[in-house]
Amino acid sequence: MKEQLAQIKQQAMEALQQAQTPAQLEELRVRFLGKKGELTAVLKQMGKLSPEERPVMGQLANAVRAEIEEMLEKQKAAAHAAALEAKLASEALDVTIPGKSVVLGHAHPMNQVLQQIKDLFVGMGYQIVDGPEVELADYNFTKLNIEEGHPSRDRSDTFYFTDDDSVLLRTQTSPMQIRVMENAKPPICILAPGRVYRKDEADATHSPMFHQIEGLVIDEHITMGDLKGALVTLMKKLYGEEAVMRFRPHHFPFTEPSCEMDMQCHKCHGTGEVDGQVCSTCHGEGWIELLGAGMVHPKVLEGCGIDPEKYSGFAFGMGLERMAMRRTRINDLRLIFDNDVRFLNQF
Repeated sequence: MKEQLAQIKQQAMEALQQAQTPAQLEELRVRFLGKKGELTAVLKQMGKLSPEERPVMGQLANAVRAEIEEMLEKQKAAAHAAALEAKLASEALDVTIPGKSVVLGHAHPMNQVLQQIKDLFVGMGYQIVDGPEVELADYNFTKLNIEEGHPSRDRSDTFYFTDDDSVLLRTQTSPMQIRVMENAKPPICILAPGRVYRKDEADATHSPMFHQIEGLVIDEHITMGDLKGALVTLMKKLYGEEAVMRFRPHHFPFTEPSCEMDMQCHKCHGTGEVDGQVCSTCHGEGWIELLGAGMVHPKVLEGCGIDPEKYSGFAFGMGLERMAMRRTRINDLRLIFDNDVRFLNQF
């Protein structure tokens, strides 16, 4: 038995020294130390020895097992180190190679213009307010003096949620004017930007979803001159002192008197033509409608609990996309929504 133990030890040491991978080492462990391994087979013969030989052979067998286990652990550590070194070598990075430059983003051109407009009005004392996009028809129409049967309340123009047309996607941010007037006392000076929705065709100047900015000022002795002064100041700051604009009489149910403000087309410069063709941006008009405005209708003031005999005010509403088109000289509104990085990187 002593010769058998010595032979097992020698074979195990030689085999372990030649093993290269964890799988090979595990195979050798099972071969020599497993339940059916060579060393275990020798130990099963201990019963045939005399009582005097058993302790001696037992100690020798334990010593052989300990040496094999020690060599096994040593080889496992070496194999692990070799595998790690090979992995590090294969995944090595050349730190001298120039790194990739980090491309920093910037605000969308429409948001750039929105921030400029907000900053300008905040500088004039306006407060920025926001409200729900899913709105009640009572706030979107009725309290704004837009009666039943008005074209803007038609299903062909408005996105309704209910069969009785009482809940809808707001078509304007004007409901915020009503909400503020119902909950605040004059003087009131607010700006309400936000998304609005109408069933408009997607062409160069229209989109079913767009952004609107509405302003409201209520106080004593407010006149049409104050309205014109605020809007002219805005346009001059945005488009330069040479900007050409005009005011036209119009009709809105919630303002009286009412007007619309146009900006000279930046593509055809008011001629209505580009290279002998009808201008696609202004459709040959030479002007682009930017906003509607007017003095707040006395019925609207009275409906919100404000005395129209004491207070007056003006309101205006402009499309942010059209403002951005003129500010950034974009010819097609759809470019703003396409999310083409090549286009956006120009701003």
